[in-house]
Amino acid sequence: MTRTALVLGAGMVGVSSALALQKRGITVTLIDRKEPGHETSYGNAGVLAASSIVPLNNPSLYAKIAGYLGNRHPALNLSWRRALARPGWLLRFLWEARPSQAAARVAALQSLTASTVERHRALMAAAGVSHRLRETGTLKLWRTEAGHEAARAEHDFLKRHGIESQVLDRQGISGLEPSLNPIFPAGLLIPSVGSVDSPGAVTAAYAALFAERGGRIEQADVKALGRNGTGWRATTSGGAFDADIAVVALGPWSGELLKPLGLDPWLDVERGYHRHLRPEAGSGLSRPVYDVDGAYYLAPMEQGFRVTSGVDLSFRDAPDDHRQIDSATMAAREAFPLGAEVGETWRGARPTLPDSLPMIGEAPRNPGLWLAFGNQHIGFSTGPITGEMIAAMVCGEKPPIDPTPFRPGRYIR
Repeated sequence: MTRTALVLGAGMVGVSSALALQKRGITVTLIDRKEPGHETSYGNAGVLAASSIVPLNNPSLYAKIAGYLGNRHPALNLSWRRALARPGWLLRFLWEARPSQAAARVAALQSLTASTVERHRALMAAAGVSHRLRETGTLKLWRTEAGHEAARAEHDFLKRHGIESQVLDRQGISGLEPSLNPIFPAGLLIPSVGSVDSPGAVTAAYAALFAERGGRIEQADVKALGRNGTGWRATTSGGAFDADIAVVALGPWSGELLKPLGLDPWLDVERGYHRHLRPEAGSGLSRPVYDVDGAYYLAPMEQGFRVTSGVDLSFRDAPDDHRQIDSATMAAREAFPLGAEVGETWRGARPTLPDSLPMIGEAPRNPGLWLAFGNQHIGFSTGPITGEMIAAMVCGEKPPIDPTPFRPGRYIR
């Protein structure tokens, strides 16, 4: 029986995996080069995305490609050097968007996201940070009259999948969020979605709960992972750590650690940015809002109002390119009375697989090596259920949802 575990990566997925394994009586060491919650899990919009059930590469992507290629759309910045460095991945990403796969992908994502708010609510209560949770929904906004049709279509789609939403006109939007400038003729309120005021602080609180329960946290850079007898050894900048099993939850850095083991998970990276701005006196928002045409979230946070960018498909460690976040900031100022910027612009990376689904399960040909990454834009939301799935499978229990769509063997042979 498994008695010890290494969890590599202290983002939301890694911390949640550590807590779930610990709950089952396993002694866990959590290792990351940074403090918990200081990488990808820090930089999102803080949305608990119970309604994010459509993969990025859905069939509608094909109609949008031409508009993206010139890098004039705020939703995407594409580095051609990066794309041509790995054309097979990009072609596979596009191939996975074919209509025949859409229904299965939506079902898989809904199974992963359905319990998001419930699981976070329980963890926040245990960690003493329930005050950070908002259950006020999210609001999607459109800047043109065509948004009425788009909002209605999304409402109908969500209704077919049992998710409540409410289509709003300009007056309805103003009644809900009076501080927004009246530039949006159409909106969609999704009440079941939750949000937090500091995703990094929430992740850190979960890690503190893990430590309070006897878990060990090591801040060290993981250099290598390999077999050690019947178990696994992580070689780090702080020494070597051994355990019966290892869980790789390093997000966009996971592929590099697995490559020397002969494992290629077909993992790639999306970069993203955010910055904080102060609201003008007397202005506020009750929930995060998403400007569809501007391709950004504006979310009330502890640090100020967070503006997020679209996807930057550049090399993971390339210099910053602020085109998208600058565009998003300008658009946000049109939508809401914002003042001075607070602090530095942040850049991070999200782990992405060609089918827009995470990899959750035991690595082929490597007993005791468990993979938990590729949660793309919803890792903060789906970390808790990912951790429960990993822990249940490690212990021979039935996982909370069917793990088949997320099996590592779909890409790793």
